[in-house]
Amino acid sequence: MVYYYPGSFSESESHSPIKNTSTQNTLLMELDSSTTSNGYLLLLKGLSLIPISHYAFAFITLIIFLLISIIYNSLEIHFFQDLFSGFSGSPVQFSYNSSSQIYHAVVSNCRILQGNYSVTPWLSSPHLQTIFLNFFGNPPTVKYKRQLFTTSDGGTLALDWVTSSDVSDDESTPIVVLIPGLTSDSSSPYLKHLAYHTAKRGWKVVVSNHRGFGGVPITSDCFYNSGWTEDTRTVVNYLHKENPRAPLFIVGTSIGANILVKYLGEDGENTPVAGAVAVCSPWDLLIGDRYINRAPMQKLYNKALAGGQRDYAKLHQPQFSRLANWEGIEKSLSVREFDEHATCMVGKYETVDTYYRRCSSSTYVQSVSVPLLCISALDDPVCTTEAIPWDECKANKNIVLATVKHGGHLAFFEGITASSLWWVRATNEFLSVLHSSHYMHEQKKISTPNTLLDSSIDQGPYVNVTEDGMVAALNSEPTTDNQKKYM
Repeated sequence: MVYYYPGSFSESESHSPIKNTSTQNTLLMELDSSTTSNGYLLLLKGLSLIPISHYAFAFITLIIFLLISIIYNSLEIHFFQDLFSGFSGSPVQFSYNSSSQIYHAVVSNCRILQGNYSVTPWLSSPHLQTIFLNFFGNPPTVKYKRQLFTTSDGGTLALDWVTSSDVSDDESTPIVVLIPGLTSDSSSPYLKHLAYHTAKRGWKVVVSNHRGFGGVPITSDCFYNSGWTEDTRTVVNYLHKENPRAPLFIVGTSIGANILVKYLGEDGENTPVAGAVAVCSPWDLLIGDRYINRAPMQKLYNKALAGGQRDYAKLHQPQFSRLANWEGIEKSLSVREFDEHATCMVGKYETVDTYYRRCSSSTYVQSVSVPLLCISALDDPVCTTEAIPWDECKANKNIVLATVKHGGHLAFFEGITASSLWWVRATNEFLSVLHSSHYMHEQKKISTPNTLLDSSIDQGPYVNVTEDGMVAALNSEPTTDNQKKYM
């Protein structure tokens, strides 16, 4: 039976369910389209009511947020990580030989090294630390008494002795020799930190400036370079001869650390050095060269270092113009370019890579016979951890490698005011514990010097390029008749 109601579909329509459904869907789609269209119109109308200044504010906020994110990542800032950890810092990681008495009897008794290093909160970045160190550094006031030391080839070295009422006059008072980094001298902030706090312990401190630094002219055709160890050897032997009862320690920084390790490896047992510390060493100059040309931030450091080398060359233009390619030096925008036009030409190296290979201290690690503490930051923006000779350090019982998660290059600022450098305290504590132990090195004369490489720098003429990157030829003859003057 079929019932009909007013306004209902016709009989033919009631028997066409498919057609009926299609019509309903069409009506619904039209309704949805109309509703959506009206919704967008309402949304646009609502958005148009918002003041343009609000849009501008939102846009600027977005840009600032993006810029902060880019800066945070590019500067490798770790503030929030430190914040979440309560600024508790990170422990020092050690690499050493399992039978090393230097670790078990000396380093294990160093409270600072066995603790955590906590970065200054507002310098939670390797780049911020490194930049702050070079432009500010918060160095203490240090007074020096200068000794002009003349080498057998006619070269002049400025030995700056710290003058302090804390320093003991006893003949057995330890002497600490500081070897600066590239383009650094005794006036550099980080060296002032080290010199001041070491002298506060009552020890004698002397900064052995590279040739041509500290306002001293170059008086021979011999310059310094990253593998130039002859000046260090000459100064050490002279100091030991003049102070036979005084334990002799050396601290090398950056390129100075490379020179130090290379010197210790070359001389082996035949050195009067009782102990040493190498801070932020580049280790392998070839790897370091590749690293410093890799990322945008590293390229900035490269240009800055090259600028320092050019400034150094300008101070001694007559010598550089005569011994090297002055036009090339002036145009050098990287350390490698400077080494090509200056270091290699003066040192008679076939190529820049040859120079880097022959002067890298990593080759000499196995022959170090002196208690040696090596300190490096894993986030060092100048000296990459890729160059650290981890296995060689572990194989040598005399070496302890201490690495810290953060610290930058020669910075390691600590405390809310960034008034002290962690590595300075760690260095002084290590030397103090070593001095009171039975493990200081005593010189053992050997008949032949330890030469690991048959290179031009070993045979002479010697070439020297420190962190300021200058080079010059020098005879390999032993230094005699050293003269000293005071200013």
